This record gives sequence, structure tokens and C-alpha cells, in this order.
Amino acid sequence: MNLGLKDKRAVVFAASRGLGYASALGLAREGVQLVIASRDQGRIDEAAAKIRAETGAQVVGVAADVNTEADVQKVIDTCVKTYGGLEIALHNAGGPPAGGFDAINDAQWLAAFNQNLMSLVWVARASIPHMKAAKYGRLLTIASSSIRQPIPNLILSNVMRAGINGLAKSLAREVAPHNINVHVVGPGRIGTERIEELDNAMAQRTGASVEEVRKASLASIPAGRLGEPEEFANFIVFLASAAASYMNGTATLVDGAASNALP
Repeated sequence: MNLGLKDKRAVVFAASRGLGYASALGLAREGVQLVIASRDQGRIDEAAAKIRAETGAQVVGVAADVNTEADVQKVIDTCVKTYGGLEIALHNAGGPPAGGFDAINDAQWLAAFNQNLMSLVWVARASIPHMKAAKYGRLLTIASSSIRQPIPNLILSNVMRAGINGLAKSLAREVAPHNINVHVVGPGRIGTERIEELDNAMAQRTGASVEEVRKASLASIPAGRLGEPEEFANFIVFLASAAASYMNGTATLVDGAASNALP
């Protein structure tokens, strides 16, 4: 299948590792010209070099903090200056800390709001005018399976991902006439560093060993295993492509059937 992505221009946030890196690599394999970002210049330069070496794609690394509107704008501006425009923006931000309602203070609520929800507002605000000019746009965001079913002990993530879902659905209806599609993708348990962090947090909270937490987690996944980052990235690449042109405003899980909630 020709996905129609060759020479499209994209930004990918939080791309030095995990699902952001896997998604950037998947786009590069299809010939997309990339600007990738994370807070650490050394790590994002290393990620860019690895993607260039593996794919031969054009990749620029930018140090940027998605919690800051000016940094988000810098990433978009770098793409436009380097490649002459932008069609694809993949919003990605680290998950907020674990904890229930009584464990979270006001500063943590506000930090999660900026990091997970306002950062998507900033990415959309900066990228959509360029997508309109290109007459092609894909605004994608990596969220969490909590867009369908709240996860125990992750109240910050549950609340902010619900806001992301509402924003994306509302925005999709506004920008669809400009050939711009907006999607939320919720990863389940994919084999990344984030899963290790959550398993460790669960072990500390419950007193179980990390191995016991992992075993119970796998037992809750009908597929019987963690997902691979590349499997997740394949879906991101599809949504970014012309092959998905009539899909818009969706919120989809990539979770091995772990969620028991209706779509």
C-alpha cells in the first residue's frame, strides 16, 4: 500500500525514546522529513542520528520542553524553516506522576494540566495554520488507555487524558474542511520505560514485588503479552497517511484488548 507520506514534513515531540522515538522512526521509514524534540539536546541528537543511519531520512533534533509554549513554537518554526512547511504534528508528553486524589497537591494538578493538556493546545495552535497552507494536516496525540477506562492510582492522567479527548474531538470538526484530521491514540501496556516506571510505582504502593506486578499485568491482557513499540508506531504512521484520509476525530486504543470499555 502506498501511504503517500514521502516528503511530508512532521514534528514529533518527546521523541528521544519510547513511543515518540518509535513513531518518528516509523515515519522516517516512509520518507517523512522530520524535526524531533525532547528536553535533552544530547539525547535528541543521538536519536536523530540513529534514525538517519537506519532510514536515510532527513531528521533534525531540537531541545525543547513541551511544558513551555515558546519551546513548542520553536519546534514548529524549525520544521517550517528547514523544510518549507509542515503537514504532520505528533504531540507526545510524559505521563504525570502516579497517585490517588488525596496524594496530589495543587502544584501537581497545574503541572499535569500544562504538560498534558495545554501542550496539545500549543501544538495545535502553532501547527494548524501550516497544515491549512499545505491543504493536508494530521494532528495526532499519544495519550493513554485511560481515554476509555480510568486507571487506578493515576488520577492526574485520567483527568487530563479525558480533556485531551474532548479537545481533539471538538477540534476535528472545526478543521476537517481544511483536510486536517485529529486523532487520539491510547497505548495500553507497550514495552517502554514508562511501563517500568508504573510497575515500580505499583509495587511500592501495594508492597508486592515488581515481578508480581508484571505477572498480574500480563494476566490482564487478553493478547498475553506487552505490545511492541513498532506495533504502536505502525498505527501512528497509518493515521498520518493518505490511506486514513476519511478517518477523523477518533480515539483509539492499541492495547491487546486489555480495556473492557466500549468504544
